[in-house]
Amino acid sequence: MPNDTPVSIIVFDVNETLLDITTLEPLFDRIFGDPAVLREWFAQLILYSQTMTLSGLYTPFGALAVGTLKMLASTRGTALAEGDIDELKLRMGSMPAHPDVVAALTRLRDAGFRLVTLTNSASGPSPTPLERAGIGKFFERSFSVEAVRRFKPAPETYRHVAAEIGAESSALCLVACHLWDTVGAQAAGWRGALVTRPHNAMLPADGVPVPDLTAAELGGLAEQIVQRWALPKRSR
Repeated sequence: MPNDTPVSIIVFDVNETLLDITTLEPLFDRIFGDPAVLREWFAQLILYSQTMTLSGLYTPFGALAVGTLKMLASTRGTALAEGDIDELKLRMGSMPAHPDVVAALTRLRDAGFRLVTLTNSASGPSPTPLERAGIGKFFERSFSVEAVRRFKPAPETYRHVAAEIGAESSALCLVACHLWDTVGAQAAGWRGALVTRPHNAMLPADGVPVPDLTAAELGGLAEQIVQRWALPKRSR
């Protein structure tokens, strides 16, 4: 039976969902002569973060990001300079928000939803990447998987957020552009809302949870969330 419990808390993935990782492309173009290597690097980064969790191990996401870049350089016979590592860290910490983010967050906030984030990235001092992107003000809390030392989509990451907020799992909806993330959230009892940004899509296979909502851009997804779950006269 479908779950019709209203959602009151929207939890956003950060990297690529809110922040635009394509701003890292110039680095990969300069090092490898092909900006599309960014996608291989990011896929390998996610693969090895999940490998660490499945193996019962933990290394911070930023350290894995650097290690993955070095691994790719090794497999491609490319030499890295220390400045390349510094540039990766700088770019990762200063990614801008996608153009559709501010309007979508404003729509959800004005409809009365509570907004938080959950990221694989480690927490850090202010200004945070969200603050640098000008969207930190929209979120009442920002969660990192470092609290449980397990990367998404491990169920502990989603359970930690629900426990810290003091909410039932069914009251939370994860918004992400990665299906592996919405699958993990739904398996933990949350709802899932998928924004199919370029390079992300559904996985049509038996047993793979289908997101509750799907849209090509965040504004359309926010409108679907409001239409489905916003309560009349919900206070801000």
